[in-house]
Amino acid sequence: MIRIALAALLVCMPAMASADDPPVPATVVVAFDSETIRPLIVEGVADRASGRQVEANDPVRIASISKLIMALATLRLVNDGKVSLDADVSDYLGWKLRSPHFPDAKVTLAQLLSHRSGLRDRVDYIIPLGESLRERVSDPDAWFADAPPGEAPFEYANLGSPVVATVLEAATGERYDRLVERTVFAPLGIEACLNWVGCSPERVQRAVVLYRDTGEVARDDAADLPPNCAIPVAEGVECSLDDYVPGTNASILSPQGGVRIGMMDLARIGQELMRERSQVFPNEMMLPAGEALFAEQSPGQDFFCRYGFHMQVIDESDSTCKDTLFGDGQARLGHAGEAYGLRAGLWFTMEGRQGVAYFTTAVPPRPSTEDEGGFDPREIELMARAQALLAANR
Repeated sequence: MIRIALAALLVCMPAMASADDPPVPATVVVAFDSETIRPLIVEGVADRASGRQVEANDPVRIASISKLIMALATLRLVNDGKVSLDADVSDYLGWKLRSPHFPDAKVTLAQLLSHRSGLRDRVDYIIPLGESLRERVSDPDAWFADAPPGEAPFEYANLGSPVVATVLEAATGERYDRLVERTVFAPLGIEACLNWVGCSPERVQRAVVLYRDTGEVARDDAADLPPNCAIPVAEGVECSLDDYVPGTNASILSPQGGVRIGMMDLARIGQELMRERSQVFPNEMMLPAGEALFAEQSPGQDFFCRYGFHMQVIDESDSTCKDTLFGDGQARLGHAGEAYGLRAGLWFTMEGRQGVAYFTTAVPPRPSTEDEGGFDPREIELMARAQALLAANR
């Protein structure tokens, strides 16, 4: 039984603010090891309209950490024999997925999960209900033109996630949110959802509203929450999943970034990943069931220095990559999240002794319009606070 050490709550209270100061951004940091989960920092306003303060397990949109959950669900289905990492995904989809530039080269789940399929975010990766995933990925602009899938260079692309999720739907006949609930959330005893589909009304009421640094609402205020429409829908199309056919367009559930989950529950997923890694690498021996998740390819980019199946390695002391978050010389595995003024992360040490799940909101945008990766100074300062708290209470 996982023991959640609520008694060890160490909430850092911000300095007293005047009435004219902007609200403290909602921020939560949770530390975990193989047995315990404890909040370290819980501060700020989850909803400025009501003044509701954030709590440790309030659900928040975790952006691209959702991809790591998708990879975990995929490997559950691989272990169940439902999908193969190296099969042509066309065999599951029922139509031929091909790069228009290389019509004879198959596309596989392994390529998609490692950002080496050649898909690129040169077209919109949000495909609303009523539009066609198949049509979107037939656009030549969606593909790298100079090398076939599998040989294409690493290029971080959100567009691959709707394809993966749709393949999983086609292989199982389950809608993607229900599939993730069955394979990941329910076995760990956590309540989470995608685009608020499946979360209870009580959970929805605890939603963390995402704000930009200007104070403008970015996502998940009342207008974004059920009973209002919470999925992308094409103009003139009813906002209903009643007639949705699994295996046609899982983009409606935002598998690339749409998971809503609290940090206490995200830490449980971190514990599971630590357990999986210990099974995959006992005494450095690789087992076939899960090694792909932790495979450490070298994309050769400034931020994505080593990357497996939606699992990144950061903070390597001997690396020239611009991926320093903790700065303590310990390499960590996990994934970052960034969208709508939010920065988030799920990271744990390579040997599986310690991990952290966190988010903070109202973060200023990057100076560049390019998503080149890298951590914001507020994230780095937040992790320094968390590490100091851990050190003071050992």
